Amino acid sequence: MKSILESLQGGLVVSCQAPTDSPLHHPAAIAAMAEAALNQGAVGVRIDTPDHIQAVRARCGGHPQAPRGKHPIIGLWKQVMPPSEVYITPQFHQAAAVAQAGSDIIAIDATQRPRPGGETLGQLIQQIHERLGQVVMADVDTLDNALIAIDAGADCVGTTLFGYTQETQAEKPPGFDLLKAMVQRCAVPVICEGGIASPEQARQALELGAYAVVVGTAITGIDSLVQRYVGAMTAGKLFP
Repeated sequence: MKSILESLQGGLVVSCQAPTDSPLHHPAAIAAMAEAALNQGAVGVRIDTPDHIQAVRARCGGHPQAPRGKHPIIGLWKQVMPPSEVYITPQFHQAAAVAQAGSDIIAIDATQRPRPGGETLGQLIQQIHERLGQVVMADVDTLDNALIAIDAGADCVGTTLFGYTQETQAEKPPGFDLLKAMVQRCAVPVICEGGIASPEQARQALELGAYAVVVGTAITGIDSLVQRYVGAMTAGKLFP
């Protein structure tokens, strides 16, 4: 587990995801994104859903620059299960599917919001460690939740959910103040994720002590990026 985390240190992890209504939300497209990212120096990728993880593992696992474990796959499975607000790998059976598909690290929602099925955070992390033998990345929104996740056994913590929970909805990522506080207080690697929109911000995150930086939309979010460009260019209708 330690060597898997060490392979991320100081590097860029690219989140290769796409909206479910996008043509890019297809295993082959996601795998191509992942290979392109690794070819250009990313130290790992973050992938949603077992099908996409399996495709990335098949395409990149034998890559000469990306043997399994050297450039890890951070796997997760987003599942909306009302009334719970927890949706990033909320239960063990989703974590098991992610592991079977080929992940090296499993990302989970580690906020203190009620989990579907009543499973506690500590129980989920323990099962992932003991039954799957996988590293756990705890996605959190606050320093308190990061510390609770570490006490529950998380191997690393990420600022992923800052700005996306009721407690932090008034905040806008990236959460650099949260990052600094977590770096100072957390005894495990702290990964900066969420809202990184430029290479300069990614560098700033490392300078603030981030162990690694995850970037998604700014690199792979073709759908939202095109929408922004088109929206700006058509605002005011300069042409008939």
